[in-house]
Amino acid sequence: MFNLPSPTPTVVWVANRDEPLHDSSGILTISEDSNLVMLNGQKEIIWSSSISNSMKNSTAQLLDTGNLVLKDSSNGRVLWESFQYPTDSLLQLMKMGTDKRTNTTTLLNSWGSPDDPSVGSFSAGIQHRYIPQFLIWKNSSPYWRGGPWNKQIYIGLPEMNSFYLYGIDLVIDNAGTAYQTYSDPNQSRILYYSLNSTGSYQEKVWDQSKKDWVVTWANPRTECDFYAKCGTYGSCNPMNSPICSCIQGFKPKNDGEWKKGDWSGGCIRSTALDCERNKTDIEKDKQDGFLKLQTMGVPDFVISVPSAKKDCESDCLSNCSCTAYSYYRGIGCMHWNRSLVDIQEYSRDGAASLFIRLAYSELAANDKKDIPVAAIATTVSIGSITVILCGYLFWKLLAKHRERKRKNEALLREASPKFYQEGMSKDDINQVKIEDITLYRFDMLANATDSFHPASKLGQGGFGPVYKGQLPDGQEIAVKRLSQSSGQGLQEFMNEVVVISRLQHRNLVRLLGCCTERGEKMLIYDFMPNRSLDAYLFGSHQEKFLDWSKRAIIIEGTGRGLLYLHRDSRLRIIHRDLKASNILLDEYLNPKISDFGMARIFGGNQDQASTIRVVGTYGYMAPEYAMYGRFSEKSDVYSFGVLILEIVSGRKNSSFYDDEDELTLLAYAWKLWNENNIIKLIDPKIFDSSFEKQMVRCGHIGLLCVQEYAEDRPNVSTVLSMLTSDIAELPTPKQPAFTGGHASPQQVSSKSQGSVNADTITILEPR
Repeated sequence: MFNLPSPTPTVVWVANRDEPLHDSSGILTISEDSNLVMLNGQKEIIWSSSISNSMKNSTAQLLDTGNLVLKDSSNGRVLWESFQYPTDSLLQLMKMGTDKRTNTTTLLNSWGSPDDPSVGSFSAGIQHRYIPQFLIWKNSSPYWRGGPWNKQIYIGLPEMNSFYLYGIDLVIDNAGTAYQTYSDPNQSRILYYSLNSTGSYQEKVWDQSKKDWVVTWANPRTECDFYAKCGTYGSCNPMNSPICSCIQGFKPKNDGEWKKGDWSGGCIRSTALDCERNKTDIEKDKQDGFLKLQTMGVPDFVISVPSAKKDCESDCLSNCSCTAYSYYRGIGCMHWNRSLVDIQEYSRDGAASLFIRLAYSELAANDKKDIPVAAIATTVSIGSITVILCGYLFWKLLAKHRERKRKNEALLREASPKFYQEGMSKDDINQVKIEDITLYRFDMLANATDSFHPASKLGQGGFGPVYKGQLPDGQEIAVKRLSQSSGQGLQEFMNEVVVISRLQHRNLVRLLGCCTERGEKMLIYDFMPNRSLDAYLFGSHQEKFLDWSKRAIIIEGTGRGLLYLHRDSRLRIIHRDLKASNILLDEYLNPKISDFGMARIFGGNQDQASTIRVVGTYGYMAPEYAMYGRFSEKSDVYSFGVLILEIVSGRKNSSFYDDEDELTLLAYAWKLWNENNIIKLIDPKIFDSSFEKQMVRCGHIGLLCVQEYAEDRPNVSTVLSMLTSDIAELPTPKQPAFTGGHASPQQVSSKSQGSVNADTITILEPR
């Protein structure tokens, strides 16, 4: 066996788990046929690496990854490795799955007990039928299921929306091989996964302060996590009592057992499907329909169907064997052609919408259920009392909010009187609720940042410094402090307060509030521990942590944040300064769009605007904006396209300035496209043949976004559909803008929390 490095040895691999040594006389050595063997006190072989090809010399080595390897001494070729024969633990870079080329399956197998390393009752691994999923088995029967893989997460685990960025990945090739692995981007911690003797699959992180392992995630967690807890057509919700219920249109198969809490028999249809019955002429037009269930863990035995989203329902309806369907991004259309089993309802967003097939009569009956007269009378009485009470409370709250708005607006007006006269229009200001902005006290921020000590500084921009702080409740914050000597940032300060104080999206940085005391102008944000994207892409020591899987997630997350600004938020926002240094990364490397000091609000029917005050960054500004001051959603798309090309290539748009052979990154990408060699654009540090098509596709999409004329560029919604392959065939890009001159050499400081940016410009007069 060997252990993870810790004061208390933690066993993660055992060679002879079913052939224990009964004393301390065992020997690990290399035999005459070059196999790694373990001998007991009588020099008998109790375990061997069992390499059949004999050779003259071999050597054994324990790598830093925890992999024990046996190598051919003559050429260094690996002959055998412990990573191919795991016990109960999954370490970084270890592969767990099915290899159809070698007809081998790699599973984790639990210990018999905490003190007995022999093979126990539980195993865990990847089940690869139509769509791969992660399962735990107990004595070869399903015990727990993580749901299908959507190329980023297991959709039966809604918490993986943040969890998967720990580096978990599922690799699938055309030969049918599928394996799960992980690579933790945070190299300062020790993390691994294990399957314990009770069937719990756990993530464990070493806590240096406690000198012990801390379980940070585990499954199963509730009764509903156990496989098929409620039988066929039964839905499980741990928040309900009882936890099991039959889906609408179904009833318990055995009512007596169901009432006793034995739900294993499941449910059966109350009414047979119309497609299964001989219908009368009156009933012929009454087809089956679908009942929509939201935030569900999808059933087992899913079938992947090559149907478009709009055809997924009709294709299921045309097949009488199809009992349900669902459509999930990254997977596509899913059908079920048998009884539904292992259904769970979640209390949070993130899971799938499941459409259950029901007879027409069941759906119609549900729409026409009578409401008892007594219930109506009670409802009216309660409603009347509620209206009166709510009216009184609303009046009180309205008065309180008006007073708060008056005080806050007075403070902001006092802080920046010129802004209210010369800055954004009154309509822009009135579109947000000023009273909802939190005003922080100067003393609180001074204490949080150790009196703005230089050691707390995260970065410096033209506006002034940014500091890391910690509030009394332990919350970490970033404080953006406008320098009193700076001529920049006054309007940007007010603009940011107005624009993003009411915007909330997982891919936008969150403004917590501001401070205007003592002549200060400070903005307070959530702290982003991984700082900004440019430090990872263009830095000298961090690019190795940003592999392609993470870059693809950052591209898509940034696109979703941009889509929210353009279309989904109650304010239509044009960012105008989207770039790598304005993409901040949280602890899981989730992207967050930041710096809204240059953003503009659009009216409901407004598609384009112009300005004589052009602000932005060299290399990211669309041509119509840089030259004529015209901006729109398409100018943000242009910036997004530049960003995509930078992420794919790992090179800054202006990084070609000193290269006489090239102009800009856009010109370089366009040249490669015309040479049918766009693959050369991919950053060689992250190139992986299994992701080659996705990388090339992203380069193609980047070129579509940076086309010279705004009308040729796709909108963000279309870009996201291209990224997720909902749009399979991509159009041919036209020539990008700015491919006829060298990149700009200006070097100016960044505005991000902790990065250095080269090309920010404050004002340009358009021609």
